[in-house]
Amino acid sequence: MSRVPKHSELIESIYDAGLHPELWSDVVVMLNAFIGSQACGLISKDTVSKSGATHYYCGVDPHYIQLYSETYSRYDPLARLPQYGEVRNIPDLVNFDEYRRGRFYQEWLRPQGCVDVANVVLEQSKSPCPMLMTVIPGKEMLDAEQRARMRSLAPHASRALLINRAIERKQQRATALADVVDRLNAGVILLDSACRIVHSNPAAETILAADDVLRSMAGRLVTRSSEANLALRNIFRDPAEVAVAAAIGRKIPLMAHDGSHYVAHVIALPSLLRDGATERTSAVGALLVWKAELDSRSCAGLIDRTFELTPAELRVLQSIVEVGGVPETAAALGIAETTVKTHLHRVFAKTGVSRQADLVKLAAGFSNPLLH
Repeated sequence: MSRVPKHSELIESIYDAGLHPELWSDVVVMLNAFIGSQACGLISKDTVSKSGATHYYCGVDPHYIQLYSETYSRYDPLARLPQYGEVRNIPDLVNFDEYRRGRFYQEWLRPQGCVDVANVVLEQSKSPCPMLMTVIPGKEMLDAEQRARMRSLAPHASRALLINRAIERKQQRATALADVVDRLNAGVILLDSACRIVHSNPAAETILAADDVLRSMAGRLVTRSSEANLALRNIFRDPAEVAVAAAIGRKIPLMAHDGSHYVAHVIALPSLLRDGATERTSAVGALLVWKAELDSRSCAGLIDRTFELTPAELRVLQSIVEVGGVPETAAALGIAETTVKTHLHRVFAKTGVSRQADLVKLAAGFSNPLLH
């Protein structure tokens, strides 16, 4: 025989289960002891098919739980659900004598030595499959004291289930968002206030593994450039600084040993992963890191339309970004350096920039780091 918990102790346990659903099995045992019933459970009922699913229970042989799910939920007189918060037993809803002649009583309840069942609906919304607290009093009918105890517990169980639902939705959003982040072609690195790496997605792991433009030293993010390092330290030392940098679209230019350019875009963490996180994180912000290169699938056409570049000018722009300076571009395109310079000056005039480095930054701004 389970110890009968105090009302305050039971309420506290119910709300604990609201935060930690795995505790509901223990709470159901406490509910059963407090109500003084033979069996108790939390079940969901489909309002259309009348089928039922038992989520947590005690006091019933698992064989009967399976029979209820497979067959007898359809014959349950309490399939006609009461209003939210109303405790109803069988005589409240159907003719008791007719009920005793039916399959539910004769084949499911009576073999367990019981005569009555009581339900209270725990969800106010018009859910197609609401959750209920179900009680089997035992050899006697539900009495007034048991009814009152069920009624007193229903609002608390209802709120705890709402908390469960809210946490579950946040977890689903966080899981979905984390999955999206892990699938990005761009690197995503979450940093704490000391620029220690809290999390990095697979693309970021690839960048870090190259030990070039970015690297991890004792878990701390370090760049090849002392200037970029200082910028990172200044930004990530305070969440407020991260928020300001993110709001103005702060980007930190990076360069690999071979001269290729990367861009690190500062992101305020609340807009990325903190909303919906189930555990507190030490990260204060994130970096979205990608190689500054033109992707013919995503940005070449956009730059062409924006600045009305000719095909030749666009090829020169793309080569400057991906290959390097004028001599390298001339060799890569098989044209004279003077021709490259001519196209480059026209590109400068149309885009409003005057240096190749600024051209790289401009092109990076049009590049879509999210494409695979």
